[in-house]
Amino acid sequence: MNKGELVEAVAQKSNINKSEATRAVEATFDTIEGALKKGDEVRLVGFGTFSVAKRAARDGRNPRTGATIKIPAAKVPKFKAGKGLKDAIK
Repeated sequence: MNKGELVEAVAQKSNINKSEATRAVEATFDTIEGALKKGDEVRLVGFGTFSVAKRAARDGRNPRTGATIKIPAAKVPKFKAGKGLKDAIK
């Protein structure tokens, strides 16, 4: 499912038009993104938790040349599925 299909599904399930569903989906994504930028966690009980993880710097290899390269430390988004979501897909 891509973003357009998600918007269409939200519009149908909520009985709203597509433009309202687009605004709702965009607002949800923007809110989650904003919270993660601030370093906050977003917990959706029964669905899962969005958080920011720190990935340490490490050495890697260029697969073409075999040369060693430095991969810098980074902050990456992380999602952990909640029990409700896990149970729903069994």
